[in-house]
Amino acid sequence: MDKIEQRAVIKYLFKKGLTPKVIHDDMTKTLGESAPSYSTVKKWVAEFKRGRESVEDYPRSGRPTTSTTEENIHKVCDLILENRRLTIREIADTIGISYERTQNIIINELGYSKVSARWVPRLLSVEQKRVRLTISRDCLEMFEADPQDFLNRFVTMDETWVHHYTPESKQQSKQWKKSDEPTPKKAKRILSAGKVMASVFWDVRGIIMVDYLSKGQTINSAYYCTLLRRLREEIKEKRPGLLRKKVLFHQDNAHVHTSVETMAQIRDCGFELLPHPAYSPDLAPSDFHLFPNLKNTLVGRNFPQMKKLNSL
Repeated sequence: MDKIEQRAVIKYLFKKGLTPKVIHDDMTKTLGESAPSYSTVKKWVAEFKRGRESVEDYPRSGRPTTSTTEENIHKVCDLILENRRLTIREIADTIGISYERTQNIIINELGYSKVSARWVPRLLSVEQKRVRLTISRDCLEMFEADPQDFLNRFVTMDETWVHHYTPESKQQSKQWKKSDEPTPKKAKRILSAGKVMASVFWDVRGIIMVDYLSKGQTINSAYYCTLLRRLREEIKEKRPGLLRKKVLFHQDNAHVHTSVETMAQIRDCGFELLPHPAYSPDLAPSDFHLFPNLKNTLVGRNFPQMKKLNSL
């Protein structure tokens, strides 16, 4: 609540016959830290006792404002619209008014605040956005036609780097302490240079297969086709009957996933490939669900066995 609203509440409660102490306690209970101080409540109750009705500030005598004019407000607005990265100092120097008045115009008169740009993986073109909308709508219609069947047949995959050691985050290091106890400390750690590429295939019931890329190898079409053949055998063993229903297979648009050899192997395995719009990691279940949770459980743990795997 702004100060005018608070004064109106004080006036209303005073009209009901409440004392300043009761009014202050009531407002503190409701508004918490944003409630007015007791001295403020007492001051305004006294004003209303003397017959004051207005909750607005009385006009003050003094030097009239010469900088916060309509002309200067329009000038500041034009400069910001022309270049939104200008600093307050640059705007003030251009117009010829003080830093404080420029800041007042920007924040209070125009309602601007300076924020950093939000990072996104890629800025999509209009055509890419249209394709994304179309594919998302088609997949949603397929899901809504038979949600249970869709989930039972859905199998997805993605690759991720797993480091031999991942330090815990500041948030994860939080712990309870008493006011008279020293704040816990820890040495700064960084991600280990050693890492291994993990290809994870999973469905609604859990992990089906995980493959760790050996040192010196790269994931190319031939390697990925081998993984698909292994996946088919794992599904046959771990998900009986799923191959007869036809697997709804989902993957992103990495080159090895969309090559001619890979597309032929997916058909040979009898999988139905779900489309995935380009540059859309937020639509990949592994990126927004599996990998963040997986890596949270790996924080603070060493994996010497991965070092051995990389050395093979």
